[in-house]
Amino acid sequence: MKKEISMVVRKVISKEVAKRYQKARKREKSKILDEFVELTGYNRKYGSWLLRNWGREVVVWTGSKRIVFIGDIKKQKKRQGKRFYDKEVEEVLKKIWYILDFLCGRRLADYMEEILPKLEKCGEIEINPEVRKKLLKISGRTIDRILKEEKKKWRIKGKKGTKPGSLLKSQIPVRTFTDWNEKIPGFIEVDLVDHSGGVERGIFAQTLDATDILTGWTETMCVENKSQVRVFEGLQKIMKQFPFKILGIDSDNGSEFINHHLVKFCERNIITFTKSRPYKKNDSCYVEQKNWSVVRKAVGYFRYETEKEVETINQIYKYLRLYTNYFQPQMKLIEKKRIGSKVIKKYDKATTPYQRITERSDINTEIKKELKKQYESLNPVELKKQIVKLQNRLFEIVRNNPFYRERIKEKQEKIGKCVGIDF
Repeated sequence: MKKEISMVVRKVISKEVAKRYQKARKREKSKILDEFVELTGYNRKYGSWLLRNWGREVVVWTGSKRIVFIGDIKKQKKRQGKRFYDKEVEEVLKKIWYILDFLCGRRLADYMEEILPKLEKCGEIEINPEVRKKLLKISGRTIDRILKEEKKKWRIKGKKGTKPGSLLKSQIPVRTFTDWNEKIPGFIEVDLVDHSGGVERGIFAQTLDATDILTGWTETMCVENKSQVRVFEGLQKIMKQFPFKILGIDSDNGSEFINHHLVKFCERNIITFTKSRPYKKNDSCYVEQKNWSVVRKAVGYFRYETEKEVETINQIYKYLRLYTNYFQPQMKLIEKKRIGSKVIKKYDKATTPYQRITERSDINTEIKKELKKQYESLNPVELKKQIVKLQNRLFEIVRNNPFYRERIKEKQEKIGKCVGIDF
C-alpha cells in the first residue's frame, strides 16, 4: 500500500513542478501531470488547475503605470466585512475578564447574564444597550478568539504541574454514621497546601483547604504548621464558615488528619469521616484542583513561616472566600463516555457556588436570605482590589525574609566560585 505524503511535502512538490509545467509544451505537460498526480494523489483536474495557476502573474495598467500581481495558490483572500463584535465590545469584555480573574471563555459566557447587572449596579462599567445585547449573546469560543492576543501577554511560560484527573471516588471509611452522599451539600474534602518554598526543612506555614463536593463552596485558612493541634483548630473554624452543616469529611492519609482528635470530634458531632487511598490524588480531585485555582494563584509558591506572614495570608483569604464563592463560576462534569481512544466529556452550565446553593431546595430559606443579603452588598472589583493590595503587602514581607536572603547569598557564592568573583 502506497504511503500518503503530508500536505507540507505536497506544497513543496507543487511549487517545483509548477515551474516546469508552465514552461513545457502540451505533450510534455501531459507527462508531467501524470507524474504529479501519481506522486501527490491529487485528482487530475485539480492537479492541472493547481499547476497552471501557481505563481501566475496578472498585469494591470493604471494610466501609464504597469502593475504586476503574482498569485500564490497557498494564500486565501481574507473575508472582508464589518466585525459584529467590534472594538467597543472587546474593551468591555477585557475589563470583565480582568475583574473575574481571567476566566475561560466557556465559564465567562455562562456567567455573563449574572455578572453584567452586578457590575452595572456597582457602577464599575457603563455600556449601551447594543453592546449589552451582544455580550449576552456571545459564545465561549468567540470570547476565547477575541481574547487570544490578550491571553498571550498574561501566559506564564514554563509552568509545570500536575492536574486533577478523572473524578474517581473510592474512600476507605474510618467511621460511618450515614452513607457518603454527594447529592446533598455538606460533604467536604480537606487537604493541606504547604508553604515551604521548595525546602522542606524547619517549620513553615500550611493552608488548610476545604471544598464542598456538590456546590464547590471553598473555605481556606492558613495555620502556623501541620501539627495535629493547629490543623484541628483550623478545621473547626473553617467548618463554622460554611453556610450549611457539615455532614462528612474526606481527607488524605496524613497524620494531621488521621488522629484521635478528629475521629472523636466526628463521633461527637455525627460526621462521616473517610480517607482516600494512599498516593491516589484523584480520590480527592475536588479539593486538589482548588489547591491551584484558589490557594496557589492567591499566595504563590514562596516560603511563609512568620506570624506576620500567616496573619497577612488569612487577611487575603477573608476577601478571597467571598470573591471565589460569589463571583467565580465553576463547571461540573455530568457525563463521560469513552468511544475507542476518545473520551467525550459533558459539563453543566458554569455557575458560582452561591448560585448552586440558592438553587437547592434542601437548604434552609433563612440561609439563602442571608447569603443573598451578603451578595447584594458585595462589589467584585472592590474585593479584587483588596486582595491585590494584601498580596503586594505579603510579597513585600517575603522580600525581607532571611530565608530568601540566605538562598540568594548561597547562589551568589556558588556563581562567584565558578567565575572567580568574591561577592
